Amino acid sequence: MDPVVVLVLCLSCLLLLSLWRQSSVRGKLPPGPTPLPIIGNTLQLDVKDIRKSFSHFSKIYGPVFTMYFGMKPVLVLYGYKAVKEALIDMGEEFSGRGLSPVVGRITEGHGIVFSNGKRWKEIRRFSVTTLRSFGKNNRSIEDRIQEEAQCLVEELRKTNASPCDPTFILGCAPCNVICSIIFRNRFDYKDQNFLTLMEKFNENLRMLNSPCAQLCNNFPLLIHCFPGLFNKVIKNTNHIKNYILEKAKEHQESLDTNNPQDFIDFFLIKMEQEKHNQHSEFTMEELLGIATDLFAAGTETTSTTMRYGLLLLLKYPEVTAKVQEEIERVIGRHRRPCMQDRNHMPYTDAVIHEIQRYIDLTPNVLPHVVTCDIKFRNYLIPKGMTVLTSLTSVLHDDKEFPNPKTFDPGHFLDENGNFKKSDYFMPFSAGKRICLGEGLARMELFLFLTTILQNFNLKSLVDPKDLNITADVSGLMCLPPSYQVCFIPV
Repeated sequence: MDPVVVLVLCLSCLLLLSLWRQSSVRGKLPPGPTPLPIIGNTLQLDVKDIRKSFSHFSKIYGPVFTMYFGMKPVLVLYGYKAVKEALIDMGEEFSGRGLSPVVGRITEGHGIVFSNGKRWKEIRRFSVTTLRSFGKNNRSIEDRIQEEAQCLVEELRKTNASPCDPTFILGCAPCNVICSIIFRNRFDYKDQNFLTLMEKFNENLRMLNSPCAQLCNNFPLLIHCFPGLFNKVIKNTNHIKNYILEKAKEHQESLDTNNPQDFIDFFLIKMEQEKHNQHSEFTMEELLGIATDLFAAGTETTSTTMRYGLLLLLKYPEVTAKVQEEIERVIGRHRRPCMQDRNHMPYTDAVIHEIQRYIDLTPNVLPHVVTCDIKFRNYLIPKGMTVLTSLTSVLHDDKEFPNPKTFDPGHFLDENGNFKKSDYFMPFSAGKRICLGEGLARMELFLFLTTILQNFNLKSLVDPKDLNITADVSGLMCLPPSYQVCFIPV
């Protein structure tokens, strides 16, 4: 038979199969825009800012609707009520993690972020308990952040009040905190091993956030069309894991089971306790996955939030002045900021919350998966269906936050100037899959930003009114535009 005829027949069968699958599944799922065969709703999405597309479809189909990414149906939850009902009220049923084809090839289901089932539950429980136990027998996490904050100040002083792009320095600080937690010690900002680790992580982040990677997530067959990109990501990941493995072996030789000093020590002790359990999840491979996750999740998100936060403080100098006045009144010039200070600094606390709310760092967070067949709002949602939750729709809810697209710390202050909590504040997601490092990130943001503003005035190279604060939506994250700032010693 003519090869062209065979190709046409194969494509026709694939098209018919796609149409049949979509029509049979759609009848049971929430409504949504009509998908095209094979490519689904891809052409109907604003790939530059998917938030706009979800907002548009929610107005037509309501807070729960179905989108097709390629031939794969995805449940989209839009608005606080739908997100809360799923992630909190039905937390167990929505606790699965969706493994994208791209990330799946890298993690193979190991670590905290992309594991599922028994492995995820045991590893997460251990990690949460371990991070909470820091400080009982050694330096607390707060101590480590305070130390790094002082090192950050010294690095900023070296700029000599000259214009600089703060991206690199602000990336070093949270990365070093993770190093201190995992490896016991921080690194000098010029240490070659430290710089190489940061380079590999940043390079992977750029590639995994690229349009090419997002396209391959929706159409896995395309992965074979870009072997260079994915081989590079895997090569970088292996380099990181090999470095962590070397450190783990060093820890094994010097381990004091009665006095664990860092995360690796705690994990090695757990490995020894479970060495006779053939089904134990505590293996060296799992340690490498967890440590890699802690680096990836705990570095870029915090550094980007700080970078965006400083840009907003440049844009609104009157806000910065109020924060510095509160720092002067509560902390003074010479004492190191500590977490207890936050209870007496409602305006600063409100500003940090508003930074996180306004920048909307991860608009749709990582995908969830339904762990069993469920009934949700009178729809039948099958086990294994991917779920996307729109955090934008919660953080930018105009009823909870009047004028949500305006940066206003008043969103978190009551009429008396006291800090006001909001259930809609979900920058770390919610429910059983809430970010493991939420507590760490909150400490870092408060201690780093207050320490910077305690020691420096911020100066923009252009009139604050002319500063661009529009986010660049890249893959999973909203990134601030590039800018330069002068750190003027107080």
